[in-house]
Amino acid sequence: MQLPFKIARRYLFARKSTNAINIITGISVFGLTIGTAALILVLSVFNGFQELLLSLFSNFNPPIKVTPVQGKTFSPDSIALDDILQLEAIQYVSQSLEEVTLFEFDDTQQFGTIKGVDSIFHKVTAIDSTIREGNYLLERDVLSFGVFGTGMANKLGVEVGDAFNAVNVYMPKKKKSMLQPFRKQFLHPSGTFFFQREYDSEYVITNLAFVQRLIGGEKKISALEIKLHPNADIAEAKQQLAAILGDGFRIKDRYEQDAAFLKIMNMEKWISFAILSLALLLVAFNMIGALWMIVLEKRRDISILKSMGMQDITVRNIFLYEGGLMCLLGLGVGFIFSLIFYAAQKYLGVIPIPEGFVVDAYPISIKFSDFVAVSVAVLVIGMLASIPAALRAQRIQALIREE
Repeated sequence: MQLPFKIARRYLFARKSTNAINIITGISVFGLTIGTAALILVLSVFNGFQELLLSLFSNFNPPIKVTPVQGKTFSPDSIALDDILQLEAIQYVSQSLEEVTLFEFDDTQQFGTIKGVDSIFHKVTAIDSTIREGNYLLERDVLSFGVFGTGMANKLGVEVGDAFNAVNVYMPKKKKSMLQPFRKQFLHPSGTFFFQREYDSEYVITNLAFVQRLIGGEKKISALEIKLHPNADIAEAKQQLAAILGDGFRIKDRYEQDAAFLKIMNMEKWISFAILSLALLLVAFNMIGALWMIVLEKRRDISILKSMGMQDITVRNIFLYEGGLMCLLGLGVGFIFSLIFYAAQKYLGVIPIPEGFVVDAYPISIKFSDFVAVSVAVLVIGMLASIPAALRAQRIQALIREE
């Protein structure tokens, strides 16, 4: 195995008799370098956006969320809340209630979701850090206040801090009445939040008692939202919660709460990877040409080697190794280029994002698994491109036989 490798290394780096072969070989390696760097960087940008959006979702979604398997709501008295609070991994437990309602302000009506939360919801999430205008205020004295998503606030045309004009919130009654088919509550806008379009255009956050009154005064909730201690094991905490709550509840961590979003992001990521991998096939044609020309140039050397007793399979391996060395060279330089660009983008933000986004430059994050996937793709494509030239070299006859 050492002899074919040494010969392949010499053929690759030694100066060729025809300068065109050097140029084509250089182009092939350069193409592999650019393709490798492009694959790594595209995957890294997808990773960066995924981590960014998950961090934004963490401002609204808790580390662990408990919801009923059947129905939308349940009574907090039906669960052993004290046992949950005694778990070592648990730091805070917040109760929340979501309902779809009709909002009306100044003759403008919009359907949306109202979310009632208790006084420690902002400790479970980081919702108070997303306030764009006004304050995170849910109740004061006898008045109920709401924090509106910026999209919902714009659609309704509400003004934060307007003490005289409240938003009307309607909820249909379970028992239909011709005179009053809806329950009506008044909500004063105290602020707006902004972090993700899907939530900003739909949600309004207020105190839990307001929403409970809106649905008829029942002390029901739709979810327990749980924050863990920093070093807590999420999987172990979920098992402990399942043991306490039983089979009637779903226990989801932050990734499971956004499972649909993550699946779409991963699909887009690997589809982009597949498209760029197909582009590398164009580079493979350059490799085929470069290796084929090297075989033609070394035709007499191969005949002599065969005359000295070298087997066909060994000759074939020389050019398979040479193709592998070209791939490894392209991979190595491509990895270096991608790491340099990653550092420049991460710390200097060389490619900015237009104004209005939550960050100033494209987010980027490198994962080891991406390097493995790219290495496999480049090596497979490169080795396939080496086969035609290797088989051609294998068919060259020994010098003695030709004489």
